[in-house]
Amino acid sequence: MPKLLSIVALLAAFFAPAARVPRIPASEASHAAAKLGSTDSAFVTRDGQRDFDFELGTWSIDVKRLQHPLSGTTAWMRPEGYTHIVQNVMGGQASLAQLANDRPTPHFDGLMLRMYDPKSHEWRIYWGSSKTGTLDEPLIGHFTNGRGEFVAHDTYEGRPILARVVYSDITSISFRTESSFSADGGKTWEPNLVQTFTRIRP
Repeated sequence: MPKLLSIVALLAAFFAPAARVPRIPASEASHAAAKLGSTDSAFVTRDGQRDFDFELGTWSIDVKRLQHPLSGTTAWMRPEGYTHIVQNVMGGQASLAQLANDRPTPHFDGLMLRMYDPKSHEWRIYWGSSKTGTLDEPLIGHFTNGRGEFVAHDTYEGRPILARVVYSDITSISFRTESSFSADGGKTWEPNLVQTFTRIRP
């Protein structure tokens, strides 16, 4: 997922396609996201430091991934074997998620670091994988009424896009994320990664 991820998403989102180039700096991404009305910190006043606590524990993931985003095709993949483990760090001001998959081989590991800014009341989501050994620029956003939205400027196959990850349908035993790209400045969004998480253990 190009820097959403979503930010998004990003997740992200959680899977980074091969055709990816360096993102626009986070400060610019935050400004652009604010213009979309999704992460404008002027409208975020609540303390959201515990917003990712619902995700603590170990999860299995049902994954549906669009094979060729922004191409007009509708062929989806259903990879299997993903495990997702989340813990709080820095006293809850950060959240660390580890993703692993052994099917198909070779083994794949991913890491998602979410850090909370108590001044802006926003989260920044950084994604890294065993394929690159680096962290991407973050998706930026927050939760409102149980729905989290995280947005970033990105590029996909040389095209400037917006990337978004949305967290929704959150319960104690499951939640859903959807990663999307927009090639028209956020007017329309094409989902490219839908993930349903089911709790294995706390």
